[in-house]
Amino acid sequence: MTKADLVDKVTALGDLTRRDGEVIVDTLFESVIGALKSGDKIEIRGFGSFRTRQRNARTGRNPKTGAKVDVPAKRVPFFKPSKELRDSVNPGAVKSTPIKSGEKDKVDPHHPPAM
Repeated sequence: MTKADLVDKVTALGDLTRRDGEVIVDTLFESVIGALKSGDKIEIRGFGSFRTRQRNARTGRNPKTGAKVDVPAKRVPFFKPSKELRDSVNPGAVKSTPIKSGEKDKVDPHHPPAM
């Protein structure tokens, strides 16, 4: 879906002109971008949350020449979907069952027993 498709959907929902739809979509995006620039977290219930994560400086490599390149530290935007969004995208996903207190000692999910 493109931004134009999103504007068309917003315009079709109500008695709005295309320009009104563009203003609504642009305002939403500018608000999210502005909040992330200032370091705020955006949380939309039932959809997910946007925040920034800090990436440390590192030494990278130019894939074409193989030369080492210093990559500076930076903040990157990060989106974490809500449980409702994940479940709606994966409707047939197997839900895990909690381990009962007596069974916890019997099976370690990270280290299965040797055969």
